[in-house]
Amino acid sequence: MRLGTGGLTATPTTPSKETSPMSSVSVVGLGAMGTALADALLSAGHTTTVWNRTPAKADPLVERGALRAGSVAEAARAADVVVVCVLGYADVHALVDAAGDDLRGRVVVNLTNGSPDEARELADKVRTLGAEYLDGGIMAVPAMIGRPEALVLYSGSTPAFEAHREVLQVFGRAVYLGDDAGRAPLHDLAMLTGMYGMFAGFLQSAALVRSAGADVEEFTTALLVPWLHAMTSLLPRMAAQTAKGAYATTGSNLAMQVAAQDTLEGLGRAQGVSTELLAPLFDLMRRRVADGHGEEDLAGVVELLHRP
Repeated sequence: MRLGTGGLTATPTTPSKETSPMSSVSVVGLGAMGTALADALLSAGHTTTVWNRTPAKADPLVERGALRAGSVAEAARAADVVVVCVLGYADVHALVDAAGDDLRGRVVVNLTNGSPDEARELADKVRTLGAEYLDGGIMAVPAMIGRPEALVLYSGSTPAFEAHREVLQVFGRAVYLGDDAGRAPLHDLAMLTGMYGMFAGFLQSAALVRSAGADVEEFTTALLVPWLHAMTSLLPRMAAQTAKGAYATTGSNLAMQVAAQDTLEGLGRAQGVSTELLAPLFDLMRRRVADGHGEEDLAGVVELLHRP
């Protein structure tokens, strides 16, 4: 997908068969994720230079054909695209400072986890050095890099993304979110938020099933996963309601759902299972009903989380 100035556009996942004239890449930072990124580049046939603060971490990649840089500046000089994947933005700033003018004319692709404001600040800094900047959010674990199920979000320089799309697609499905560098980290963290909410629901339900001596694995695979798949079909409608700020319900309204909370909480007490994971959501639902919105759909709770 592509979100931003041009609307939504699907980005092909298969790299172009044409050889890119700017396919040399340096990977700075060789932790588990950085190593996976460099390995995917080598597998795809890209000229790949690597650097890490601990040089020995580069040895397996060098044995596979990677070029070893002696410094961050040397890594910057060696490639058109400089991929940075380290622990935090403070480390990225230090690396950018170390590379300095050697970044001029390059594209810096920062795949370090951080906040939107950190991404925008770093983008400004990189631009002052004469380089272009893309921020990225990796929605995958290292073992998924280079596979079709891997997803990487990008935002920042549109020309840089378009020029190096082939390289970026090596890591996984590349999704461009617009020229605001803060978009990728914001969407990254929003997706992680949704993931943790799902995990919270699973943990609560698994605790209830286990408390009754039932088979948690069978419950999960045979019942819960299919049910959750079915429930995800409701999310686009809830998203449309949130976008419009209109929450008319066509099914179980918020007041009816709040009335059922006593049963859920009572079951938890009876089974010796804490309901503290669900308590914050239940409190918000009750507040929304108390404010006179009991006839709305559940999506109306978003108004208590963010007021436009």
